[in-house]
Amino acid sequence: MKILDKIKNKIIVSLQAMPDEPLYDENCIIAFAKSLIDLGSVNALRLAGARDIKNIKSLYPNCVVIGITKPDKIPDNYKELVYITPNISDCKRIIEAGADIVALDGTLRKRPNNETLEDLLMYIKQNNKLAMADVATYDEAKNACELGFDIVSTTLSGYTLETENMPNTPDFELVKKIKENLDIFTILEGKIWEKNEAKKAFDCGADAVVIGSAITRPQLIAKRFKEVEKGL
Repeated sequence: MKILDKIKNKIIVSLQAMPDEPLYDENCIIAFAKSLIDLGSVNALRLAGARDIKNIKSLYPNCVVIGITKPDKIPDNYKELVYITPNISDCKRIIEAGADIVALDGTLRKRPNNETLEDLLMYIKQNNKLAMADVATYDEAKNACELGFDIVSTTLSGYTLETENMPNTPDFELVKKIKENLDIFTILEGKIWEKNEAKKAFDCGADAVVIGSAITRPQLIAKRFKEVEKGL
């Protein structure tokens, strides 16, 4: 079965942790992935870094893995920067680790080392992997589609200077506009916390939906529930 067919109409879980978080431990990520795949019937994960990609693909070769790299610490000025899989060298590490899909910042911002979006796309294609553009706007999605990306995702909507005033909700309108005007596999990712939001994403035309924090960030999940605590 083709990769896109395997994730069509599916929930993809983003399983990531920062180095200063307890979940970052190698065995914790593996245990969490086992829970998702063996008990939760999840068949696709978005993973950060070669270590976790390699581990999960060795244990679950049939699990579709979207791979990225990102800094150990997200800089304060992250809205100005390209930091998701910014270089060809990052693509190389992800591919060698076994990722099926390479996801990268697909915005129109300048990339490090004077590499271009076209450079990274060409490298990914030369290595027979699918390329996914994380975008924030329709123009970025259109550019990615015209360049030949296989997938666009709304991952960066609200996380760039151009979109920083967007509501803190999933960008359903961006998905609608992409699907109405472009012929490309489209993923809604970002800010989904409720089951009805995931359903709405599919209703708006999303081919797949990525959910991260609502499933895999226990500290944020606990914080949401603690907001209803009563003081004694």
